Amino acid sequence: MTKKEIIWREILHQAIQNKKTQFTTLDSKNLMWFTQKGLAEKFGFSLSTVFNALKVPRSTGAIDVKGRGFIIRDKEKFLQIWATFRNLEKDIIYKTHSNFSSAEIEGSMPPKIIYGAFSAFVKKFKQTPADYDKVYIYADQKELKEIQKRFPKKNGYENLIVLKKDSYLSQYGQITPIVQTFVDLWNLQEWYAKEFLNALKEKIFNYAILS
Repeated sequence: MTKKEIIWREILHQAIQNKKTQFTTLDSKNLMWFTQKGLAEKFGFSLSTVFNALKVPRSTGAIDVKGRGFIIRDKEKFLQIWATFRNLEKDIIYKTHSNFSSAEIEGSMPPKIIYGAFSAFVKKFKQTPADYDKVYIYADQKELKEIQKRFPKKNGYENLIVLKKDSYLSQYGQITPIVQTFVDLWNLQEWYAKEFLNALKEKIFNYAILS
């Protein structure tokens, strides 16, 4: 996950999950992160990194920069920009075959991993738009060692895929935030990914997301 994506994720999470579209004001409870300067301070990035992250969504009209802040004009376009930019394959750090079902794999995970893609959708909404036989999870190197003990490298259909967990992902809980679930599903090739993606689109853009 690049710094640009980390910034996009936070902005889109606040816009879609928390219905916040104006990032122009000081908020003492959130240490000013509602401004460009605040985002930089929140993640320990330079102000120029935040400014550069806003260039593409700004040039497409997805956001409108106002002084030191900005306003989101088109959440759907912004989300699709991230989806097309996302390189999921690059984040894969381990994959293997397991004879377990997807539910059994999920239930055998160490405690601090983060569920993504299909698992994240099911755990968030308690719905299964289609049967799925692959589990995508995020983990750091310490968690990966434990996963490899429980699921050693094995030839066959790779149905457990581990992606590198960035330093800020855990702050969203034990499943990927809805916006990241969306962009990850967008980038998967499994036939049932489209079923999950369509179901998630319906929830996001019809404002049916659970708080």
